[in-house]
Amino acid sequence: MEQKKLDRINQLSRKSKAEGLTEAEKAEQKALRDEYIASFRASMRGILDNTYIQTPDGKKTKVQPKIKH
Repeated sequence: MEQKKLDRINQLSRKSKAEGLTEAEKAEQKALRDEYIASFRASMRGILDNTYIQTPDGKKTKVQPKIKH
């Protein structure tokens, strides 16, 4: 995510606490937050896809996704 968008998220957050947001600003804030969360999840997935656990005997095992019940 671009730094410009992160700065805008922070600016809207500060304004929200200080004086409140208009409906248009609230919609913009939600869209930016959703984009940030999607970007974060994609980044984390990339990290986990390339993560291995090494046991004391030297064997490396790829991290597997947790199975949801």
